[in-house]
Amino acid sequence: MALFLRESDIEKILTMRDAMRLVEHALRDFGNGAAQNQPRQRVRAPQGVLHVMPAGWFARGYVGFKAYTSFRGETRFYFHLFDANTGAYLAVMEANRLGQMRTGAASGVATKLLARRDAKSIGIIGTGWQAESQLQAVFAARTFEHVKCFSRDETHRTQFAEKMSALLDVTVEPVASARDAVVESDVVIAITTAAQPVVQGEWLKQGAHVNAAGGNWAARREVDTETVKRASAIFADSVEQTKLEAGDLILAVSENAIGWHQVQELSALVSGRATGRANDDDITLFKSCGIALEDVAVGSFVYERAREQGIGDILPFV
Repeated sequence: MALFLRESDIEKILTMRDAMRLVEHALRDFGNGAAQNQPRQRVRAPQGVLHVMPAGWFARGYVGFKAYTSFRGETRFYFHLFDANTGAYLAVMEANRLGQMRTGAASGVATKLLARRDAKSIGIIGTGWQAESQLQAVFAARTFEHVKCFSRDETHRTQFAEKMSALLDVTVEPVASARDAVVESDVVIAITTAAQPVVQGEWLKQGAHVNAAGGNWAARREVDTETVKRASAIFADSVEQTKLEAGDLILAVSENAIGWHQVQELSALVSGRATGRANDDDITLFKSCGIALEDVAVGSFVYERAREQGIGDILPFV
């Protein structure tokens, strides 16, 4: 029995704490060889782009892929899930909310493992829908006392601050510049569509952790070369995928600021095969591209809970 699940179904089922737990478990299995991930593939049509992302979480018995289209300013996301043992088609689900949650969850896992233990403040650049799950995730990972947010639109950042202050029961302060959001923050989050850096390395305080989570195009970056150069530990959710689409690191490598040997898999950190922060003064960096395995991790959970709770429509063609 295969299911079709809508965005509203995902919202009923998936919490950020669940998403973080699942992404962390899937990354641990990835690091131990019990999962597989393939980088995003893109087909460029005259009027838009088809993106396809496959992965398998063999330890849990699932394979799947997310396919989405970006045409004329509109993006449509769908996730497809299969049984890894029989090949049976299990579910197709609308996946905008799914992607938002898993992207935030990856940053939450990285923050849990890389930020200073005494980290209390956050600076976030970008105040869109994806920024909401970034904050939810880092608050699920740690306890923070203050957040500063910046985006170019004053009205947007004020509304974001009000919404997230109420949601997280913490003071979220809108500030007038990206620099103001970054300079005193223990954790810095970039979650924008910027083509040029919104985070300058010279702004970072000693001991800061940075999540660069907004970009997945080779010619675009949110953090500058100095940010990458200052980082003592650099992790990515997929080094292979990062080499194809993470301008933040591709451009830094092309400028000889770092070498690819310095970029490590987040899965290696989760599974205990890599060391992250060595001391409190280290600056650490997580480059998130958003990988297919994270979709399989949260999508398979949503499918299981939907079956248990009788949620979703049965697909007539399976």
